[in-house]
Amino acid sequence: MPRRRFTLDELEKMTAAGILDEDERIELIGGDVVPMTPKGNHHEVLKAALNWHWARRTPDHLRFVPETTLRLAHDTYLEPDFVFFDKETGVSGLNAETAHLVVEIADSSYAYDIGRKAALYAAFGIPELWVIHAVRLETRVHRKPSPAGYQATNDLSADRRLVPAFCEHLAVTLGELDLR
Repeated sequence: MPRRRFTLDELEKMTAAGILDEDERIELIGGDVVPMTPKGNHHEVLKAALNWHWARRTPDHLRFVPETTLRLAHDTYLEPDFVFFDKETGVSGLNAETAHLVVEIADSSYAYDIGRKAALYAAFGIPELWVIHAVRLETRVHRKPSPAGYQATNDLSADRRLVPAFCEHLAVTLGELDLR
């Protein structure tokens, strides 16, 4: 059967018209509307702890935004858990060229996030991607993007310090976070 591919503009119009709910958990990948898996409790606890950690450590020249629509192309957007960018960029200027680090927190979607989503982020040139397993607190760090995927990956356990390549002030050790 033929498929109907959508654009970001069309999805925004469908949301404005009430066809799609504003809070509906979907992403647009190459024109295909892809439902996102529901977030579990581990995901939310870890996201809150990271948000608190980074809010207290982000230098004045940088910003981060949680759960934003990261527009990668006219037919592709993803909704990562965190995106870091320069203050001058602002959220309205956020895209693949202006993002420094994208963080995905995953549980049941871990394989998808380190596979298909990581390949998408790499193809669009996101310089660094962290995929954190919400239960095990293990992180796969992806660097050196190329059209064929990330050329460098490293798996780190919860007791290892995660240091973004662009700003060491944002380093975090997941095992030391208050996860209550």
